[in-house]
Amino acid sequence: MKWSEEADRAIKKVPFFVRKKVKRKVEAHAQQKSKTSVEFSDVNELKKKFLSKGGMKKEIKGYEVTTCFGSSGCPNTANSGTGLAKDIEKIIEKEDILGFLKETVEGDLKFHHEFRAAISDCPNACSRPQIVDIGIIGSVLPGISDEECILCNACVEACKEKAITLDYENELPLIDYDQCLMCAKCISACPTGIIVQKEKGFRVMLGGRLGRHPRLAMEVPGLHTHGEVLQIVKKCLEFYKENSKKGERFSHILSSLDQIVDKKYNN
Repeated sequence: MKWSEEADRAIKKVPFFVRKKVKRKVEAHAQQKSKTSVEFSDVNELKKKFLSKGGMKKEIKGYEVTTCFGSSGCPNTANSGTGLAKDIEKIIEKEDILGFLKETVEGDLKFHHEFRAAISDCPNACSRPQIVDIGIIGSVLPGISDEECILCNACVEACKEKAITLDYENELPLIDYDQCLMCAKCISACPTGIIVQKEKGFRVMLGGRLGRHPRLAMEVPGLHTHGEVLQIVKKCLEFYKENSKKGERFSHILSSLDQIVDKKYNN
């Protein structure tokens, strides 16, 4: 939907963690008035509605699962998290996080009380998974096959992390896994197929936040399957509901990955 310059400037002032949600609401509001574009007046009308007594409360569902633009055909996609996002929403719905927040939070619920998960299909992390309760990044671990290396340097040039060098004596690419972000760019760049997909999965990060005391999420070691990620999500929600007594954010009660990781595959 087309936005006027003034409306676009106004929506950019909305905090980024709810901007996508608010933008959808504004466009729906404009469509209800049979409009084909969004004007500043539409943004302002919805702003007044949100700020009215109880206006924000009506829009809160207790959680938010955001994704990047990978599903729309992004060329950087390493591993799509679209199906994973749907499954995570089902798990959170089953746990009734909204009901839990209503019981534990004193006063009106606000957007910052919601439990947040963000999924990105590649390490570019457009959905900002490092600063939410549960962050997930689609990843591919590269490996070396028996195919011929022609020492063309394509993989070296494709790797922004400088994680690949060429061994000219043995005619092989060498991968520094400490530097590799598992974006799979080297795999698609290799013309002979010597660099291949060794493992495909998701990186998982827990306990990130912004606010007055920001913290980057802690990364769970390893690359995780779809099912393993769902088990981690379940354990995080169980831990959250057991330990958040007054609606504290997940990141404020999680001090160590051991609180989750040790239990992540238990049913």
